[in-house]
Amino acid sequence: MSLRGLTRGRQLVIRSHTPTRGFSLAKNNDTRRERVVILGSGWAGYGFARTLDPAKYERVIISPRSYFVFTPLLASTAVGTLEFRSILEPVRRLPGNVGFYQGWADDIDLNRKTIRVETNAAEEAASKTILPGPSPPPSETAGLEKTASAPAKSAKGDLIDISYDKLVIACGAYSQTFGIEGVREHAHFLRDIGDARRIRLRVLSLFEQCSYPRGSDHLSDADKRQLLHFAIVGGGPTGIEFAAELHDLIRDDLAPMYPDLVPLVSITVYDVAPKVLPMFDQALSKYAMDTFARQSIRVKTEHHLQRLRPADGEFGRRHGALKIKIAEYGDNEVGAGLVVWSTGLMANPLMAKLAAQELASPGPNPPTPTTATSPHHLLLDPRTGGIVTDAYLRARTSTTTPSSKSPSSSSSSNNNSILEDVYVIGDCAVLKNQPQTALPQTAQVASQQASHLAKRLNAGGAPAVAAKPFRFRNWGTLTYLGGWKAIHQSEADQLRGWVAWVVWRGAYLTKSMSVRNKLLVPVYWMVSWLFGRGISRF
Repeated sequence: MSLRGLTRGRQLVIRSHTPTRGFSLAKNNDTRRERVVILGSGWAGYGFARTLDPAKYERVIISPRSYFVFTPLLASTAVGTLEFRSILEPVRRLPGNVGFYQGWADDIDLNRKTIRVETNAAEEAASKTILPGPSPPPSETAGLEKTASAPAKSAKGDLIDISYDKLVIACGAYSQTFGIEGVREHAHFLRDIGDARRIRLRVLSLFEQCSYPRGSDHLSDADKRQLLHFAIVGGGPTGIEFAAELHDLIRDDLAPMYPDLVPLVSITVYDVAPKVLPMFDQALSKYAMDTFARQSIRVKTEHHLQRLRPADGEFGRRHGALKIKIAEYGDNEVGAGLVVWSTGLMANPLMAKLAAQELASPGPNPPTPTTATSPHHLLLDPRTGGIVTDAYLRARTSTTTPSSKSPSSSSSSNNNSILEDVYVIGDCAVLKNQPQTALPQTAQVASQQASHLAKRLNAGGAPAVAAKPFRFRNWGTLTYLGGWKAIHQSEADQLRGWVAWVVWRGAYLTKSMSVRNKLLVPVYWMVSWLFGRGISRF
């Protein structure tokens, strides 16, 4: 193996010439096509693989889940408005003989162009929100776990090595819990299809538990009021839309079946910021809050959660009641039957692991005393923990250690270094030319980056990628508020109410990936409107 640095003008490129083809997934073992390995099957990874030309590249996807989730409609599946399969796209059904391995990218040897994959196809929890394990000492990023809702894995899966010619890192980010005690064990997340299913089962179970005749259990009205308190932590679009969808489920479907329980039901949204939906202007945000007030959904801003724990005694063990400690309430704890956590994202720990890896120095390999230079590392953004890229979505490198200096403190020469054949897109990428106006970690950004990179590679490989920088085009932001009302904001216009709701549904319908789901989604919308939402527990 040899690594050499090539100087192209002022651009320093670190290139690997290691012939690590390994075995091919192509049926005809066509070695003329470069193998492009994609880490992740979310908006960035799946969208990239869907657009990349299979006639020019051998595509291999590595992901812990075997499907793509249309996340904007995840809240609708959690309340039975849509069925789970209507927002899923199987990875293996991508046209053009795509390769797929279900597992985690445990490590990547960037010098040898080899990925160590930990398989997880046998895991029952593959569809649940996955978070990295807690790492002492406690800090802002502590308190995270490998799985938010199930016990941590007791043993590693089988390990396999996959080689690549080009690598696209699109493994996304994880839910941020800020190290708050009890969140990893007792909160529900809403980022994967398994999370939506567990939330649906929990909501229906709580109504059934509280519906028994008086005297047949030990639940008082006060206990039932706590169990039927649904707390959503996080005032972004995900938390607001889930609160709205939950309100619709209770009003339209559960209230006629449990009329005695309706006065005991409450929905509360908690957020640490002064207002919810910060990406909308003040007028639209106020409209959203007024709509929630009319629907009796409480919004508590500037509230700081400190702990989440099970309730004492049988109430907590048998019924799953929770207690929330909030700084503004002192020692008084708030009871809840369900806590849905939606407070933002943190970096995938694989990013820090890759940044700690020493890349071979430019020049002769091994370097001589006169040519040796400092080793290179992938460059991390100090604020988000994501990998810094240039305007062409190529991974940047630096001679500084990952934790010693920020990108701004490195020399201009080092800041212009890239790692050839490694691209980063989606939530784990931070574009270098937008330090003050960082792109949001949204599906819209990830899908546009995926489409841009795939089209440039189709147009002529790495030279074509370097010929045109990525430019994000904001198509606007949508949020559903319940009761067939929504808000929409873009550079061109602002909409609210029923008209925005029509735009909301139309946008999500047209963005569905497959023709199959473009047909299934409106069918289930119509079925739910005519016959009610699915409320069976199974």
